[in-house]
Amino acid sequence: MSITAAFVLYAVCWFMTLFVVLPLRNRTQGDAGVVVPGTPASAPADFVIRRKAFITTIAATVIWVILTTVILSGVISVRDFDLMGRMLPAVTN
Repeated sequence: MSITAAFVLYAVCWFMTLFVVLPLRNRTQGDAGVVVPGTPASAPADFVIRRKAFITTIAATVIWVILTTVILSGVISVRDFDLMGRMLPAVTN
């Protein structure tokens, strides 16, 4: 795995984790009872992006380490996903 591939894998893990973390423990303005004029009641009341980014970074790093370990160890390869048998046989020396 190249450095670029590792970086892209981490970016994908980070953003996918962010989309999972964003709605967690979300307190809306309707829940708080104070709706700012011009905003919907479902808007966040106390949105703290720094905490969400920290949680996302920790979780994404753990997921990335697991995925990178699996990829580099060779436990799962691209040939394992060839369900139709279209790939050429592996070359062995």
